[in-house]
Amino acid sequence: MTEHPTSHEGRQPLAARSQERARPRQEAAGLPSDVPAQPGGPAAPDASAQPAGPDSPGGTGRPGTPAGANHPGSAAGGTGRPADSGGTNRPAGPGGSGHPGSPGAVAVAVSPQPPGGGARGGDGSARREGDRLRFVGAATRRIARGIDLDEIVLGLCRATVPTFSDEILVYLRDPLPVGDERPVAPFVLRLRRTDRLRLSDLEGEELVLVPDPDPTPAAELCEVRNGGALAEVLRGVRPVFGDSAAAKAALAELLGPEHPLPGGLRAVLAPLRGRRRVIGAAVFLRRPERAGFEPNDLLVAAQLATHTALGIDKAVLYGREAYIADELQRTMLPDSLPQPTGVKLASRYLPAAETARVGGDWYDAIPLPGSRVALVVGDVMGHSMTSAAIMGQLRTTAQTLAGLDLPPQEVLHHLDEQAQRLGENRMATCMYAVYDPVSHRITVANAGHPPPILLHLGGRAEVLRVPPGAPIGVGGVDFEAVELDAPAGATLLLYTDGLVESRLRDVWTGIEQLRERLAATAQLTGPDHSPPLEALCDDVLDMLGPGDRDDDIALLAARFDGIAPSDVAYWFLEPEDAAPGRARRLARRALARWDLEELTDSVELLISEVVTNAVRYAERPVTLRLLRTDVLRCEVGDDSPQLPRQRRARDTDEGGRGLFLVNRLARRWGATRLSGGKVVWFELATRT
Repeated sequence: MTEHPTSHEGRQPLAARSQERARPRQEAAGLPSDVPAQPGGPAAPDASAQPAGPDSPGGTGRPGTPAGANHPGSAAGGTGRPADSGGTNRPAGPGGSGHPGSPGAVAVAVSPQPPGGGARGGDGSARREGDRLRFVGAATRRIARGIDLDEIVLGLCRATVPTFSDEILVYLRDPLPVGDERPVAPFVLRLRRTDRLRLSDLEGEELVLVPDPDPTPAAELCEVRNGGALAEVLRGVRPVFGDSAAAKAALAELLGPEHPLPGGLRAVLAPLRGRRRVIGAAVFLRRPERAGFEPNDLLVAAQLATHTALGIDKAVLYGREAYIADELQRTMLPDSLPQPTGVKLASRYLPAAETARVGGDWYDAIPLPGSRVALVVGDVMGHSMTSAAIMGQLRTTAQTLAGLDLPPQEVLHHLDEQAQRLGENRMATCMYAVYDPVSHRITVANAGHPPPILLHLGGRAEVLRVPPGAPIGVGGVDFEAVELDAPAGATLLLYTDGLVESRLRDVWTGIEQLRERLAATAQLTGPDHSPPLEALCDDVLDMLGPGDRDDDIALLAARFDGIAPSDVAYWFLEPEDAAPGRARRLARRALARWDLEELTDSVELLISEVVTNAVRYAERPVTLRLLRTDVLRCEVGDDSPQLPRQRRARDTDEGGRGLFLVNRLARRWGATRLSGGKVVWFELATRT
């Protein structure tokens, strides 16, 4: 038998539409029509045609084919059987395409009752059961398509209104319990969503269903009382008709005493039970002009409630896991980058996808003694919670090793040992670089990571020749460090392989494209100006195409400003009693040369205290360095590994007040242990 497909807007064929326009408005509302009785049985109420599709109960699963359209020579749905004689109004399935210019509208096709409707009660009953099964299948598929909580609840509403009910109210527990955790008391239900559609005349040839702006009023919150009618219905789990005594009391408690159920409405109250407990309730409502619910409709409501509750359980668990993963990833990365002297920093991190926000890429910038800074970018294999956890341990280890001021190759060696201690196949790549703004040099060591790119002030971009090395975790491999020039105004770009490698291009092709992109960006700002760091990072990420997001991406950009030699004063002091006095005289001359005489008294006092403490324990010459940038920084180094600690001196103590003065007068101060001793430093503001 030939079927006539409809258009994508859900319109019926021309012959069917001509019959629809001849029908009165009452048929669209589901009222009985004056169809004369046919031989073999009484006339049955009209059943509206349903467009076929995966979400419509009477559909065949083929989009664009009307399941209930009546054409000459064919019966409803193309099956040769009469239309539904149960009197149930079945407008277009939820989510169908609406009338042009009417967002959210659902098309309703109205066709006359075919001859012989209701002639054979057995055939009509069997067909209704088939319709129910097809509807449940389509509705559960629609509910199962949802991933998060709102999508699942919306799927339930769109699948049932107006096909199964004219209105639906969905209440969920507030807050929703997660997994095996015990729910909080008291038991509170919150109205999560209410959907209702009504028939309305719009311009054109069809009647459409549009959202009703005045749904059935209901309370926003409902506290379920122990031993109450609502608690008993929820405990029973099974759906109940709204006209039973228990259901009437339960609905009154759920909707609130100030919101009685309007007269004539038929209702089904279905508890939503997850894997372990009841998590909500759904109320299905039908208008008086529509056929009431049948006993078999309770089975349909139970199926819908079960699938919805289990979907909500999974969505809540998924949401909790996604939240934990996102928090883990966020806390593993630095909240903000430091602003060390002589260098500007910018960074970016992009997950592989919104559904896979956990990865093993990280970046870091660690201030070091002597105004230096360590720049780190790494990539742990995988995109899982395990990868993120390993990344966090390696990043913490790198920070600890950087605090010891170890050479870059030694840092990578210890990271390799740490990865082996974490277990087998704990592989990662890493780039570790140390920038010295005074010497304008950078020392780089690599562990299987893509090479960095240096963008010079004139616009030339070069891929630095760094020994590739083996990935961290291989074991038994030596790492090599190289020292390179880092001229003022140059920009160093460290990145992970997700930026340059994908299914569409190999890593070296991506590196060359990145180098060309940096050079082109630098040309826009001119040969005498470096491109802004933040804009440069955004422009680099813009080179990613639709198929280039196979991996998460970490990006760290460093602009080398350096410290001019004229702003640095450096001396060696012998560890003797005359060292503090000599340090005061040298500092006084440097401050006079820099026009900072207003800081002379404070600097002399603080230098005298710090140098005196260093001379007391040092065996080798003490270093004294003054740096003038936006602040005045003083650094005193010695070969004693013992760090000074501030303590409160008693009235009878002769010493112990030096660091107290440093803490009160200096803007900042600190002490860092080195491989061959320590450095104590303090900073003073250059403008008071």
